[in-house]
Amino acid sequence: MKQKVVLVHGYNKSSKDMEVLKKNLELLSYECISIDLPLTFKSFEDNSLIFEGKIEELVSKLNVSEKFNFVGHSTGGLILRKFIADGKLLDRVGKCVLIATPNNGSELADIVGKKAAVFLKIFKILDALQSEKVKLLNLANSSNIEIGAIAGNKSNLLLSRFLSDENDGMVRTKSVCYEGLRDFIVLPYGHRDIHYQQETSFLIESFFKYGRFDIDNLKMSE
Repeated sequence: MKQKVVLVHGYNKSSKDMEVLKKNLELLSYECISIDLPLTFKSFEDNSLIFEGKIEELVSKLNVSEKFNFVGHSTGGLILRKFIADGKLLDRVGKCVLIATPNNGSELADIVGKKAAVFLKIFKILDALQSEKVKLLNLANSSNIEIGAIAGNKSNLLLSRFLSDENDGMVRTKSVCYEGLRDFIVLPYGHRDIHYQQETSFLIESFFKYGRFDIDNLKMSE
């Protein structure tokens, strides 16, 4: 039986943005389910509830002993962390990989909050991405679910000029890393294409198998 993987897209995207990753993981013999969320105009709280409902529906179709692994890109990773922190259905959660997720907040969202706060009322999800607001989401993983994170450091977007240090064009590299991760790795890709890379899918497979990002070990075992 193939292991099942739930994919969660990022801000202002849809499940279509996860299609390349979905195909890459399916070539590695995973069964992937890509979820759509209103990660633009709806609040973080609304998205968390919607996500929880979708997972409950998926779990109802699982065999008794089956679990889901999870992969979230950007804001989708924060939705995953909130789901894990809330502690529901954890007996059905395997491992989790976050890609380019602003785990310590988004500096760009901070700038919008200071310079153009009216946009936070329209693009509601951005409000929760501010650094101080992320701290209030209570994302601590008290259940010891294994979580790994992949960051990028290719500043290939115009927005990168507003960021203070190494970044992927939208998210600072150091914002992706946080205490409690099982493993962390940085790749030379930008925010919008890091999850399209075959290398990223290999690293995800490595984490699912071994709890660490180790492509060399993965190749040796095959």
